[in-house]
Amino acid sequence: MADFETDYLIVGAGAVGLAFADTLLDEDPDCHITFVDKHARPGGHWNDAYSFVALHQPSATYGVNSMAFPSEQIDTHGPNKGLFALASGAEVLAYFEKVMNMRLLPSGRVAYHHLSEFRGRDSDGVARMRKILSGEESSIRVRRKLVDATFYQTSVPSTHTRNFSEGEGVRVVPPGALPELWKRPDGLPEHYVILGAGKTAMDTAVWLIEAGVDPDAISWVRPRESWLWNRLYTQPGEDFIETVMRFQVGMFDAAIGAADGDEMMELMGEGGFFLRIDPEVRPEMCHYATISQGEIDILRRITRVIRKGRVKSVELGKLHFEDATVEVPQGSLCVDCTARAVPFEASKESGPLFRGDRIVLQPLHTPLVTFSAALTAFIEANFDSDEEKNALGAPGPLTDTPATFPYAQMVNMMNRGIWAQNPKISAWLAKSRLDLASRTIAKLIAEGSPKIAALQQVRDKIGEGMPALVRLGMQAKAIHEAA
Repeated sequence: MADFETDYLIVGAGAVGLAFADTLLDEDPDCHITFVDKHARPGGHWNDAYSFVALHQPSATYGVNSMAFPSEQIDTHGPNKGLFALASGAEVLAYFEKVMNMRLLPSGRVAYHHLSEFRGRDSDGVARMRKILSGEESSIRVRRKLVDATFYQTSVPSTHTRNFSEGEGVRVVPPGALPELWKRPDGLPEHYVILGAGKTAMDTAVWLIEAGVDPDAISWVRPRESWLWNRLYTQPGEDFIETVMRFQVGMFDAAIGAADGDEMMELMGEGGFFLRIDPEVRPEMCHYATISQGEIDILRRITRVIRKGRVKSVELGKLHFEDATVEVPQGSLCVDCTARAVPFEASKESGPLFRGDRIVLQPLHTPLVTFSAALTAFIEANFDSDEEKNALGAPGPLTDTPATFPYAQMVNMMNRGIWAQNPKISAWLAKSRLDLASRTIAKLIAEGSPKIAALQQVRDKIGEGMPALVRLGMQAKAIHEAA
């Protein structure tokens, strides 16, 4: 006999698991949900992130469907000026604690086992759980489904294993250590070396410069340059709806005019929809990091950029690469930003979302992970067979490069086409705070707003450009699957 029983056992109480549970509570009023999570608090990897981390996307389109962030106003200063606010890491954690403690647990239909490890299921389907601090083991009988909310395997600097070696006396720290430097006023670095080219490295560079560090006192190891989503085109609400639609038209224009994914990204870059730090270097990476022009302007102030590939080892005054050694000041502090936010090994688990007695949460619209999880819960509660559910949305691929970018966009648009034809899903999208534009479009249509005229331009452009996007998408799919 099991120690506990539940209808849905969710492994992982991060953003994705919470978004799924939040929607499922509303859509299935009879179900019981249990969380098993290793962290001491809800919020997943946000518990481990560096202190100055913030959302890359507007807070207004992140989190769970039922609860807004406390402040979803327009920023009036800083590099994000004029755009919707980005919640800080502390604000995100406080938000998810509120979701758990004021929304989920008070329902009486949610159980939450924190600091607990999921240990798999027995042959009879009973799940095993172990308390991390005590080692106590218990069992959970799952009446309906196991929900895997760990697909993304999000990695952050404080928890990942470094893939380079360090010589004696070298100072290497994660970004989270930087705000503590004030405690050692006599040992402040004379020079900083940022290792890594992703959004964590960009956040670190912006933080250092805004903290007063001279850009000339920063060396930046960037193995690959990246295309970055211009945050201007990810804004929710009526004031930005025409801008969002302009992005859609621009994407299809780029697909029509491109021979491959790289050229499609170049064309979108020329249109300002995607940005890059160095306009003279062609990006080889595209991980959906979102950034403002203000941040780009700050990052361009760093001119000591090292492009020799990934660091293999670090010694006092030297960085060793595969085929080169680069000297840096002896007293440099190396900041390790090499963790990959989403390890692309996660793709090995990719496949149907609905798998009998198991649901594997994956992106239905890349890269909107909480929206995808909430929509998956809606589909679970409102449709019957796995065959029917899986036909309502294919998982989007975790692509890595401009060459494979069209594959994800093709899947996004195909899924959107399916949802537009389904009355249940269309009605849900029209009310969802997590979807970028659907709720705003529904409101403007109801009001007869002149702004909705741009919607017909998007529809016309989709009809014209979808064959081109499919052509590029299938080409990119072959590249992605061969990698």
